[in-house]
Amino acid sequence: MRMILCYFYKEKFLAKRSTEGAKIIIMSILPSLKKTSAASIALQSASDAVLKRTLVSLAKALEQNIPALLKANQKDIAKQDVGNPKTDRLLLNEQRIKAIVTSIRNISKLPNPSNKIIEQRILPNGLSLKKIAVPLGVVGAIYESRPNVTFDIAALCLRSGNACVLKGSIDAEFTNKAAITIIQKVLEENGLPKNSVTLLPSARETVNELFTATKYIDVIIPRGSDSLIQYVRKNSLVPVIETGAGVCHVYVARDADIKMAVDIAVNAKVSRPSVCNSMDTLLVDDKIAPAFLEQLHPVYAKHSIGIYADTNAYKRLHTYPHLYKAKPSDFDREFLSLNCAIKTVSNLEAALAHIREHSTKHSEAIVTDNKKEAQKFLQQVDAAAVYHNASTRFTDGEEFGLGAEVGISTQKLHARGPFALEKLVTEKWVVEGNGQVR
Repeated sequence: MRMILCYFYKEKFLAKRSTEGAKIIIMSILPSLKKTSAASIALQSASDAVLKRTLVSLAKALEQNIPALLKANQKDIAKQDVGNPKTDRLLLNEQRIKAIVTSIRNISKLPNPSNKIIEQRILPNGLSLKKIAVPLGVVGAIYESRPNVTFDIAALCLRSGNACVLKGSIDAEFTNKAAITIIQKVLEENGLPKNSVTLLPSARETVNELFTATKYIDVIIPRGSDSLIQYVRKNSLVPVIETGAGVCHVYVARDADIKMAVDIAVNAKVSRPSVCNSMDTLLVDDKIAPAFLEQLHPVYAKHSIGIYADTNAYKRLHTYPHLYKAKPSDFDREFLSLNCAIKTVSNLEAALAHIREHSTKHSEAIVTDNKKEAQKFLQQVDAAAVYHNASTRFTDGEEFGLGAEVGISTQKLHARGPFALEKLVTEKWVVEGNGQVR
């Protein structure tokens, strides 16, 4: 009885302390948001030369701080369970950091999308009308695991004259703190407010305050799992730009080059299985299935890919070592791991119907030498990116020559596809007159 009472009071104390902690966190956010909002005004006044110089300095500082960033990242990695697929998204190594450095330098070379004249004309009453591109203001970003996103969003926002408020996950807490230290030091060295880039506490309670900060945040962009994105969409009072989870398909048509199809099916699944543009479902035309699956079998086995197969594919792959019978729900899964679903279809129409039913409208590919069927696929598939004879893994801001991206937008308002520098702006009408009244 005494032990039960001790346990009860301990739990009550922890719950109270947690609640009090949440209140402290919530009260501490508003001052940070106010400072970032004020910093956004200074950023919009900064010259293009200063913004470019700041990013060049950031790339150099990141190179100089690789050991410190790796040390912080190892602390986060050590918290993960062995075999957790999240670890790959969380991991930084020297190669990945150098890729971030290259990305920042590439962003610095891109033209600033702000302050461009989109349209101008003189009205019959003499009013001079101009529509110009202006920064969004303060961009809030909520993301999971991947610490490179901290640098990507900071660099893109700075280049376009936007301030940003970053809410990373507790999984990457040490890495994100090390990253923000580097970023804010560079900002101050270049005469910009350090609060132009703000990292919020990793505690989950933070987001609820962020969702209601309509006075200080202009837009929120969630990047991560579908559950995270839907939670933000349903609960935020601040406008949300969705970056969607990917349930991506590769359709191997009957007129496909089998070697090419195998190469694409392997790359789309194996090269980086934990990212949103990796393939989740492989659709195979019945006519080509015997020859294609026979050649795919040893290559997938080499990489220990788990296959969730429909009845026909299961029969043809019955000797495959990592084979499972697919359930209907498996065709709606974003695996984010070395697993995929395989379904055989009777023709292009059946493939299109399956994609319409199960796609999250991220990235979809067809492999075929039939140009007429390829064009029909490219025209009829509703997705942010559609491919003919290429891997879905190319849906990426860096690969598209955009420097980097905030995320891959699968919605149709404001931006679609890699949400990059060019979309971090909105519009303003500037009207000049000489006393006109209506």
